[in-house]
Amino acid sequence: MSEPPAKRIKEDMEEKCINTIRILSADTVEKGKSGHPGAPIGCAPMAYTLYCKFMNHNPKNPKWPNRDRFVLSNGHACALLYSMLHLTGYDRPTMEDMKQFRQFGSVTAGHPENFLLDGVEVSTGPLGQGISNAVGLAMAETHLAAIYNTPEHKVV
Repeated sequence: MSEPPAKRIKEDMEEKCINTIRILSADTVEKGKSGHPGAPIGCAPMAYTLYCKFMNHNPKNPKWPNRDRFVLSNGHACALLYSMLHLTGYDRPTMEDMKQFRQFGSVTAGHPENFLLDGVEVSTGPLGQGISNAVGLAMAETHLAAIYNTPEHKVV
């Protein structure tokens, strides 16, 4: 028995979305002549799933306090983060910003800086630092929920 056309169309569309993320990330790395596209290419399905199916975020209101935060610790995969921000509708990085990847003065730095682009939640340095940032963000959210949530109103 063949699968329903709607399911096949949905799967085909998801695969095109994932491949778009892969190609944009690889092209970004190639244009910047710096870095390696392996991590962004390999992580594209995960990023697509998180950004498009699970995360609560609003590119038009990127500082919304109750948003989910994507913490990327490995700078060698930052082209993936920039691709996701671009493709999910954030004002920046623009395609022109993507072409300036890892160039001096660019908002698409080799290690994402949270003061350069909305959607970049933390600036991380050494590998492993991101998990500490993510744990700290989760602890802060838990603390806020304990203070402000009530049985009738879940603020956080």
